[in-house]
Amino acid sequence: MKVVYKITYPNNKIYVGQDVTGTISYFGSPNSKLIAADFTDEQSRDFTVRKQILWQSEVATDAEVDAKEIEFILTLKSNDPAVGYNRSLRLQSRFKRRPLNLTPNTAELSPQKTETS
Repeated sequence: MKVVYKITYPNNKIYVGQDVTGTISYFGSPNSKLIAADFTDEQSRDFTVRKQILWQSEVATDAEVDAKEIEFILTLKSNDPAVGYNRSLRLQSRFKRRPLNLTPNTAELSPQKTETS
């Protein structure tokens, strides 16, 4: 099962990600330094996150999952630092594509330059 999910942290900021294996224990790859900066040491000692499946498919292509993930990131504004922890979409290596810049209020997504591009 391929899914797009939303992780909600105790400060109500969110992270949107995808999992093409449907693994229940997968919580994505947000930048842990960004998250840690939002919490005190005391707050991080008792820390609960919530995972919600926003969309799922057994037949979608990886490109369709990518598109749904981007759609939810932009719709939910999780790329806005005041709202969430998505900063850029680093598509996994199996897609062999460059990361997309996902800055807030961007009407158009543009590929980021990488060391190989």
